[in-house]
Amino acid sequence: MTDVNIKITDRNGVTHEVVAPTDMNMNLMELIRSYELAEEGTLGICGGMAMCASCQVYILNNVVAIDRNPDEEAMLDEAYHVQDNSRLGCQIHISEELEGLAVQIAPEQ
Repeated sequence: MTDVNIKITDRNGVTHEVVAPTDMNMNLMELIRSYELAEEGTLGICGGMAMCASCQVYILNNVVAIDRNPDEEAMLDEAYHVQDNSRLGCQIHISEELEGLAVQIAPEQ
C-alpha cells in the first residue's frame, strides 16, 4: 500500500498536509471531504459526477496536468472563480503520481 502526501489549502487560507491512500479508488474531492477541510454540504454536492463545481480546486504546482476532460471543461465554463489552473477535485483520482501535489480549494460557488 502506498500513500501520497498532498498539501491542501482550505477556504480560510490554512494549508493542511494530508496523507492520501492510493489503494482506495478515491478522488481529491472525496479526500477533502474525508479530512473535513470544507464546510459540510459545500463541497462535492453532486457526488463526484462533474455536475457541479463545488469541488473546484486550483492546482498550485506542476505535479498534475491542468488538462481537463470534456465534462469538466463544460462544468468549469459555467462556474464562478475559474482560473487557468482550475480543476474539479472529483476528476483527479488519487494515485502515486500525485505525491507532493499542492492545491487550494476555490471559494464557494
